[in-house]
Amino acid sequence: MDLKSWTKRWITAAVVCIVIITACGGYLLMDLMRSDKPGENAAINQARLTVSDLMVYLEQNHERLAGDNNARESLQNLARQRGVSLLFAGLDGSVIFNSSPNGSLDRINPKTAVHFDLSTARTGSSTYKIAFPVVDQDSQTQVGNAIFELQAEEALLSKKVSLVIVPGVLMLLAFIGLSGLLLVLHRKINHGMIAPVTRLKDYSAAILKGDYGQKVEYGRADEVGEMYAVFDQMRLEIMDLHRRRDEGERARKELITNISHDLKTPLATVKAYIEAIRDGVSPDMDTVREYAIVMNSQSDKMAKLIDDLLLHALRELGQISIHLTEQYSRPLFEEILQPIGHLVETRGITYVGPLTIPDVLILADAHRMEQVISNLVVNALKASSTGGRISISIELETGQLRITVADTGDGILPQDMPFIFERYFQGKSGEEGGHYRRTEGAGLGLSICKTIVEAHGGILSFRSNKGQGTEFHFTLPVD
Repeated sequence: MDLKSWTKRWITAAVVCIVIITACGGYLLMDLMRSDKPGENAAINQARLTVSDLMVYLEQNHERLAGDNNARESLQNLARQRGVSLLFAGLDGSVIFNSSPNGSLDRINPKTAVHFDLSTARTGSSTYKIAFPVVDQDSQTQVGNAIFELQAEEALLSKKVSLVIVPGVLMLLAFIGLSGLLLVLHRKINHGMIAPVTRLKDYSAAILKGDYGQKVEYGRADEVGEMYAVFDQMRLEIMDLHRRRDEGERARKELITNISHDLKTPLATVKAYIEAIRDGVSPDMDTVREYAIVMNSQSDKMAKLIDDLLLHALRELGQISIHLTEQYSRPLFEEILQPIGHLVETRGITYVGPLTIPDVLILADAHRMEQVISNLVVNALKASSTGGRISISIELETGQLRITVADTGDGILPQDMPFIFERYFQGKSGEEGGHYRRTEGAGLGLSICKTIVEAHGGILSFRSNKGQGTEFHFTLPVD
């Protein structure tokens, strides 16, 4: 049961107990305050039960009482057994029988002496007087009035037993129930709230110390369990961030190593050719010209690497400059693609350009578009071998241009696909002696391409199958 439902039920039970205690306590207090004015009906009924045998005797023998001493003696004994005093008077007020030894009245005034209720018949703090009409059994007519004087305890005993004990028992049971509820609440707070929070504090301390391996577990499906689940999810997120931070640090170190290697090789080549020219090793101008071509190629490679590093640094700072201008797509891409065919074919790879280029208005930065396409083509060249094919197509789709750069190389390994656009990532391609070779470069090109395409409002994606090549697609919105 969740904590909300448990709390709702506990509060309901506690309120019921409190209401019972309050109601019974209030009733007993009111009963105490009105103890000098007991319930009239209950007291009259109790008095009627007490003197019932005397009333039956009077109804049967009222005619004999005037001159029959035996009848009078029997009635006197009955009154003594019941502990009451009896005065029997006719309708005219004449006293026919008086059980009181001190009774000397011969006549009473029926208007003032006969009372059929307790509230006006009370004569003292401990006795009550009450009158009952005496009816002849044969004629069913009233023949007189029987006035009884009885102790108050006799009139109120049944009422007090029924009206005091029952509420008291109910109040005691409700108090016991409420005490049990408080004990249950105490246990629930200790075991269901304080203890889990204390354990969660220990887990938090472990995370602060860098220990992300302790799984946070809680066995119940309630609000505390939900809090534990969210906390464990947070632990996993922190652990993943920590892992990615470590991987980033390791990747930066690898990047520095790779850059050092990638710069050292062309620099060494350029230096060697410069020293050869300086030392006069080259026999003629044609050889010097060949040296110059090699040095220019190596310089371009270093410039490309430095340009990628600069773009990466600018992207880290959020400062890549994208200047979008409205222009037609055909002249833009014709200018970008013009030198690419020659570059591809010099590597012994077939180049297939777009059959036609849609001429629509787009917002684009020509320089950044050239960087994207050049990077994609360079990656295709790295993945392709002599005799392969690289094709570029540009198609107009609904509201956007779709540019595709495809190759027939080895394809991207399945395990590399999720990370292909992450910075510093260098995938593997091709097999050499049963092992995959690492792709050349600093691992920044595709990450930079994705940033540039998204800055144009487009999407960069790819599709690749092992041994069947790779297709990179990116889109540009059409005005």
